[in-house]
Amino acid sequence: MAKVRTSDIVKKFDLELIGGEEGLHRPISTSDISRPGLEIAGYFNYYPAERIQLLGKTEITFLELLEDAERKDRMDKICTDITPGIIVSRGMDIPEELIEAANRKSVPLMRSPMKTTRFSSRLTNFLESRLAPTTAIHGVLVDIYGVGVLITGKSGVGKSETALELVKRGHRLVADDCVEIRQEDTDTLIGSSPELIEHLLEIRGLGIINVMTLFGAGAVRSYKRITLCIDLELWDKSKQYDRLGLEEEKMKIIDAEITKLTVPVRPGRNLAVIIEVAAMNFRLKRMGVNAAEQFTSRLADVIQDGEHEDV
Repeated sequence: MAKVRTSDIVKKFDLELIGGEEGLHRPISTSDISRPGLEIAGYFNYYPAERIQLLGKTEITFLELLEDAERKDRMDKICTDITPGIIVSRGMDIPEELIEAANRKSVPLMRSPMKTTRFSSRLTNFLESRLAPTTAIHGVLVDIYGVGVLITGKSGVGKSETALELVKRGHRLVADDCVEIRQEDTDTLIGSSPELIEHLLEIRGLGIINVMTLFGAGAVRSYKRITLCIDLELWDKSKQYDRLGLEEEKMKIIDAEITKLTVPVRPGRNLAVIIEVAAMNFRLKRMGVNAAEQFTSRLADVIQDGEHEDV
């Protein structure tokens, strides 16, 4: 099923539909936008027909210089069976030959009052967001001090209970149980909640609670960039856990990597506080302050000083 169709951009940007209404169902497969200046000049060897075609002042004024027969021929070639739509910016008058070709080939022909560059930028951002690679992960996503923290772990380990405690401490819930993730850029992962369970938390013994109703609109948000993953696992005596924080484990989601911390769960450990501090420490590291490295450096200095005294 197509993620975006031409009808979606008509609604999103309130475009005026001039012709080719029958093609509004056409799918848009790429976020790239074409400005067919060379094609209008007659060069169609590498015409990217599968893209949205955007005509600005340059293209429209050049069309007016062409002979009627040339203009009709170029407009026929621009309107293909796979072209999702043609948009004219700046609210300019559209040549009759283009309207006739669009109606004949059922290519949606639209008009926007916005300037070409601004509209191109906004449309690209919209398409990249909608066409971004997506996945879903079992876990909880919470905004802690501006850090998007993805809490993962086996079912029953206490993810939702920890999220509830974090919300009580003033942080914001994004998603519980299922986190939908889309990759908007090379290293940008945006997490959100499925519409059906948005703002809801499932607590064993209590059932489903509505976080926004209980704690207010400030306790939730619709989406958040994910930069840190905290994996909760039951304490394993035989396993060696990181006690300094020098080693940084990575987790790959789609094509992007984020920092991953493994936190063992056992009675008496306040997970909410641990995760809260982990988020603050992560922010400090990004600002260039690494407590583990500072401690290691001081320890090395002490050892070096001791060796000199022995000598």
